[in-house]
Amino acid sequence: MIILCMILGIQQVILKLAAVDIAPIMQIAIRSGLAVLLVFPLIRLKPGTHLYTREYLLPGIWLAFLFSAEFILVAESLRYTSASHTVVLLYTAPIFVALGLHWKLPEEKLTVIQWVGIFIAFSGIVLSFMGRESSTTVNTQALLGDAMALLAGVMWALTTISLRLTKLSDAPPTQTLFYQLVGGCVFLLPVAWLTGQMTVHWTVLSISSMIFHVLIISFFSLMLWFWLLSKYLANGLGVFSFLTPIFGLVFGVLILNETIELNFILGTALVMVGVMTVTLHRWLAKLMEHQRTAI
Repeated sequence: MIILCMILGIQQVILKLAAVDIAPIMQIAIRSGLAVLLVFPLIRLKPGTHLYTREYLLPGIWLAFLFSAEFILVAESLRYTSASHTVVLLYTAPIFVALGLHWKLPEEKLTVIQWVGIFIAFSGIVLSFMGRESSTTVNTQALLGDAMALLAGVMWALTTISLRLTKLSDAPPTQTLFYQLVGGCVFLLPVAWLTGQMTVHWTVLSISSMIFHVLIISFFSLMLWFWLLSKYLANGLGVFSFLTPIFGLVFGVLILNETIELNFILGTALVMVGVMTVTLHRWLAKLMEHQRTAI
């Protein structure tokens, strides 16, 4: 799980590193299209269903749109702000998932502990945005990039919420991933063309980036995640997932020589504490109850 978090954490760093030869949005579009060829043979549909069954296809198109919107925002964010900022703000998604499900599902009502976690996380978000003077063009663009990264986290959350609330919640994960990858290619290529980001210089760097994203991000990490889910409880694995933005921040500094502001480091710490509080609220509630009983 630590290896998986490292892979996911370095994803945005590699996208930005190779951006001199191939725009991030083109990297994601090509990655999605090639990954479809790897994922398609792995799909095991339920008896009596197919990929184009109406009850799966329509929500699949919607998920593909949200997936594409998320990565358009990620790609644009990387043009204006650091990879470290992008990966940390992207991983605020669980906060928005909790808020969305709170309003849609009675069984997902937020507890007091979760509301505390949300307050802590949003305090961290506000702190991470502070310190960027809008009087300079560079800092204004960085602020825009941060906002896009945060909005990408919202799109990721909407994808998760939509998956939970539609028929696709019963579909095999590979089927859902297939819809998202197809949409990622179909939707992102026209956007790359319209924004003038279609140019690709096939250098060692750009080719290496594509190999990494297709084979490692879109295939190996997927297979590793499915294997982990077959061996361990999802809640236990989820605890480790909070390492991903930390790895992203570290790799951004080491590989891209990014400078991390003190307020962003403190904000990141608050965001991670808040997200962990929201996600692990049941465990925290049991711990608090155990302590009260012991006293």
